[in-house]
Amino acid sequence: MALILDNISKIVLLTDEEKALILSKIEVQHYKAKTILLQAGEVCKHSYFVNSGILRSFNINDNIVEHVLHFACEGWWIGDMYSLLSQKPGNLFVEVIEDAEVVLLSKENQELLYHEIPKLERFFRILTENSLVAHQERLMDNLSLSAEERFEKFCSKYPTLIQHVPQKQIASYIGVTPEFFSKMKAKMLRK
Repeated sequence: MALILDNISKIVLLTDEEKALILSKIEVQHYKAKTILLQAGEVCKHSYFVNSGILRSFNINDNIVEHVLHFACEGWWIGDMYSLLSQKPGNLFVEVIEDAEVVLLSKENQELLYHEIPKLERFFRILTENSLVAHQERLMDNLSLSAEERFEKFCSKYPTLIQHVPQKQIASYIGVTPEFFSKMKAKMLRK
């Protein structure tokens, strides 16, 4: 439980009473790899915080092609923000890639915590702002960088994920096919 409290405390200071209240409003679950926590078409009812393991969010288009939007490893948050905030069916899947211990914070309990601990609104606002900046940067990278440059940036930004995430998912994240990714990596290794 300390990891989620440490994560929050990086942005806002919590009293012991506030920490206890937060801990009383979360649920910890253990999941095996390949477990789907959220299906596209469902309403996202939780924010997910990763204590251990790796998760990803992705979409599947009409041609049955996966598009990875996010990865989340230890100390990161993940979910379908559109669905969580609107409480409408979303279009993302959230899947466990590596066996994981995950903290679930329900939308209902998150709203209750906002009321009881107003500084948590600041925490989640900053988390959302950081996510928005990362999405904008990724969009600009996809528009202006080559696939090799996007892969190099991924490797430098997320070095721990390289060894744990299947290559086809990295390919999807950087916006190339698995076949192109394999050829690109082989070419980069020859350099």
